[in-house]
Amino acid sequence: MTEGSPSRIYYGKLFVANMTFVLPETSVLQPLWDYLLDNYQCTLRSPLFPVLLSVSTYLLLVALFTVLDILATTCPSINRYKIHPENLITWGNISRTMSLTTYNHLIYIFPAAVGQWLWRPPIPLPKEAPSLSEFLLGILGCTILFDFQYYLWHLLHHKIGWLYRTFHAIHHQYNEPFSLVTQYLSAWELITVGFWTTVDPVLLQCHCLTAWGFMLFNIWISTDDHCGYDFPWSLHNLVPFGLWGGSVKHDAHHQKPNTNFAPFFSHWDWLGGTTSSFVHSYALKGRKKKGD
Repeated sequence: MTEGSPSRIYYGKLFVANMTFVLPETSVLQPLWDYLLDNYQCTLRSPLFPVLLSVSTYLLLVALFTVLDILATTCPSINRYKIHPENLITWGNISRTMSLTTYNHLIYIFPAAVGQWLWRPPIPLPKEAPSLSEFLLGILGCTILFDFQYYLWHLLHHKIGWLYRTFHAIHHQYNEPFSLVTQYLSAWELITVGFWTTVDPVLLQCHCLTAWGFMLFNIWISTDDHCGYDFPWSLHNLVPFGLWGGSVKHDAHHQKPNTNFAPFFSHWDWLGGTTSSFVHSYALKGRKKKGD
């Protein structure tokens, strides 16, 4: 381009002399979104879809971890990653936790989902997908907001005896959690967590694809927090500076219930002085054991 040429690029448009060409600015997620709209629009618009998505994702994850728990009894290469390798998960543990999860979903979640399906009209879906930055930042924003909400909720339910005895104590019947303990909850706690997961993307005005992405991320991380394993590829071992809690810190919460209240990040426990030193002693023991 020579000096003084009228051709120039800005704001995603290319101007050449008196002609204007609009450059493509389509989101990298647009092909995926177009495919979903073309093939599954009726399903996506249904009020039942988020419930089916969350329940199926949770069952898939706990099935995976439960298989690992069963194999760990005879497979040292799996058992070495357990936070408590001496603690073997029994069929009684699996049956008990799965029974309460099934009860809560049949008595509370399923009727609420059917009610939405009957009385709530199908939601309109936008034609455009979110940009990749909007998608990722939306999930991050929802995660930060949820983390703050649950930290306060969790703290109150440990500090106020009536709240703990009435609603939260059932979750602490297991001092050494495994994946099915994730939703071994009172109905009040399950409904509260589900409410925030649903409402937070609305408050932050997220695209529905972002909302579903946050839902999946939330379920994955919550299950991972309770899985009872400390894998090298777990998120808490990948995020630097100890900013992410993870399974080790949440296991410490079940060992010392007045510590580590935040579900995901570590900063609220740092600021509130509720970080458990048990985490550090476990980490040192684990490094020493793996180095033998």
